[in-house]
Amino acid sequence: MTPLRAGILSAIGTVILDQASKLWLLNVFDLAHRGVVRVTPFFDLVLAWNIGISFGWLQNDGQAAQIALMAVKAIAVIALAIWMARSHTLLATIALGLIIGGAIGNGIDRLAYGAVVDFALFHIDIGGNTYNWYVFNLADVAIVAGVAGLLYDSFLGVPAAKAP
Repeated sequence: MTPLRAGILSAIGTVILDQASKLWLLNVFDLAHRGVVRVTPFFDLVLAWNIGISFGWLQNDGQAAQIALMAVKAIAVIALAIWMARSHTLLATIALGLIIGGAIGNGIDRLAYGAVVDFALFHIDIGGNTYNWYVFNLADVAIVAGVAGLLYDSFLGVPAAKAP
């Protein structure tokens, strides 16, 4: 399998898994009506609608802001796709596919709902205080894994991946 094919498959797989998990949690599991669902002592399912960008930054539900976010996302996906097409290492190409798939998955949410569907919450209790991580989804996991893969390939891969 060529690196490009692997990257495309990782992007497609990411979109499918991300959207399937969100559709199941929204329409079958009905997370909106269940509220917080405790899965483990440190992990809950909770529905959050993110109208901003990563980690909830730039929260704005105005139509102009949403269009601007989608335009930036589309430009980023195109740039990453060009990089992926030029990449020569399997790891970098798969990592770029994960990032592209995650961006597309969250973009689909923005088009369908006007916000990104987040549902996973890690937390820890220390000394009676609860510390929460940001609520996230599988697209976010793919993006973080993709960035980690690119960093690994850039510093330790041979030959290192280079942006166009």
